[in-house]
Amino acid sequence: MKDGATIQGDARVLPTRMVEKVWGRETLPEPFAAPQDARIGEIWFEPPPEMAQLLVKYLFTSEKLSVQVHPSDASALAGEAGKEECWLVLAADPGASLAIGFNEAVTPERIEAAARDGSIEDLLTWHPVSPGDIYYLPAGTVHAIGPGLVLVEVQQNSDTTFRLYDYGRPRELHLERAMAVADGSPYALEHRSTIAERGSTLVESKRFRLDRVEGAPDAAVRASYTEGLLALPLSGTLTLKPSGEVASPGECLYASSLDMIDFGQAGVSLLTRSR
Repeated sequence: MKDGATIQGDARVLPTRMVEKVWGRETLPEPFAAPQDARIGEIWFEPPPEMAQLLVKYLFTSEKLSVQVHPSDASALAGEAGKEECWLVLAADPGASLAIGFNEAVTPERIEAAARDGSIEDLLTWHPVSPGDIYYLPAGTVHAIGPGLVLVEVQQNSDTTFRLYDYGRPRELHLERAMAVADGSPYALEHRSTIAERGSTLVESKRFRLDRVEGAPDAAVRASYTEGLLALPLSGTLTLKPSGEVASPGECLYASSLDMIDFGQAGVSLLTRSR
């Protein structure tokens, strides 16, 4: 993996950053490798200035993540930023699950009480997951990621997170702000899908679009990517024009348009852009 960007015109491989997390892993799946004695939970790609509003990550979990929620652009206060996101499941251990939304409609008061006594896990709906599952999370969705998962996450480039519950870990909770933005509804089925059901376009939200292509993009996808985009090769390689620089699995590139990418050696790739 490259640890710095090589700039060639309007197409380049982005710098990567490994982020240690208590819920991360000491052993990562290929092509990644964690430093010795480090528990890596995230590998993310520095957003280019041309697309600073979008962030792409890999997530690797061995323990549950905190129960949390993010504000929307409309509900964010000064100094905060809205965040909607989506997850594509790449690998899942048997029994792995994601908590998204509630089993039934609940009031802010009940959510807060459950967050304080730890019973909020029982209020949440835990969705069994398999590779190829896709989840779009509008801002305000209460959620938690379970152990045994490898995900690609595409999100608004925001670190505004309000934690409701963290399993006794000594980290700050943010119940007042969380209650102000949390949606107490069950998770809408329309936001959950699979690669087989969705075809090439996996997510098309207010803030970003995510497509999965095998080989070269077809005409419909090309027509939707006439400006800046990020591309992640999941298999095969992508070659940048005119430099000839190659992006391999585990990397992410920025291009000003699809014409800057040669898909001749591509396998499966993810393409994303802001909206």
